[in-house]
Amino acid sequence: MTAYDRIFNRFSRDIGIDLGTANTLVYVSGKGIVINEPSVVALNTKTKQILAIGSEARSMVGRTPAHIVAIRPLVDGVISDFEITEQMLKYFINKVYQGTPGYFSRPQVVVGIPSGGTDVERRAVVDAAHNAGARAAYLIEEPMAAAIGSRLPVQDASGSMIVDIGGGTTEIAVISLGGIVISRSIRVAGDEMNDSIIQYAREEFNLLLGERTAEDVKIKIGSAYRIEEPLEVAMRGRDMVTGLPKEVIVSSDQIREALSRSVKIIVNAIKEAVEETPPELVADIMSRGITLAGGGSLLRGFDTLRSRETLMPVHLTDDPLTAVVRGAGVVLEELETLKDVLIPTEVEKIPR
Repeated sequence: MTAYDRIFNRFSRDIGIDLGTANTLVYVSGKGIVINEPSVVALNTKTKQILAIGSEARSMVGRTPAHIVAIRPLVDGVISDFEITEQMLKYFINKVYQGTPGYFSRPQVVVGIPSGGTDVERRAVVDAAHNAGARAAYLIEEPMAAAIGSRLPVQDASGSMIVDIGGGTTEIAVISLGGIVISRSIRVAGDEMNDSIIQYAREEFNLLLGERTAEDVKIKIGSAYRIEEPLEVAMRGRDMVTGLPKEVIVSSDQIREALSRSVKIIVNAIKEAVEETPPELVADIMSRGITLAGGGSLLRGFDTLRSRETLMPVHLTDDPLTAVVRGAGVVLEELETLKDVLIPTEVEKIPR
């Protein structure tokens, strides 16, 4: 690091970003997590003008005229619309740097991305960060960031296993000596669970649900394993036969049935990762246990089910929703010592 860089870093506030399918979280060095908003953009399709980003845009979902659409620029953890993703990143970076002179508002950025991403997808994230105002962009795989955010000893010569269930992807990794030994990235996670509830309501009750309603049902009574006290909730939508409003009372047992396929896919992916792990690292994981992170890991009974299926202890990390961005923040604060955990990529700096 040059003397110029050290002076620049003293004034700039570098940021870590968990660029998630469902939510984007931003960590600012020296301040902690300052932004946690939905990865949603409201767009006027007539004028191509962006009307709102984040929480304000999410509130418009399902409530807008035909020419205003609320979209997610990331699908299954991958950028599906480069220009809108760039605008969203620019919005969040500007929100962090409000009132700061432009010269000092070009931060170093560490972005968490799915481990199964291609070189093209990774380059798209780097380019979007640069175009949004970052002077340097680094990438870190989400399971590595989640492990660091969970304070697992990722640089030790011992095995740690992390399972990060986000909105679009589930990331599974065995980590040792600062690198990922075994990894799985499957596009079955929180969004897929919501879709399963929507499909179940359609098939069982001829009820058409919205995405937000399905997510609320999942949060309120969803489970992966039988719970001691069954729960119930009113599920409201449109009757597909009459077209009129309809309300159905569903139980946690019914929603567990709806979620069973998605849950089974995730559990099987974990078992496959364990089967491919070298024996010495399996011994470490048996001792330390599997660590769960991400919003999807909050589903009731997920830890119990996975412990029974893998015959290993399973632990839920502190504040699973923020594990990835906390890990990106730790890397920012200790960039020199943790640079080896970053994804090797050609990182260009914006001309000074």
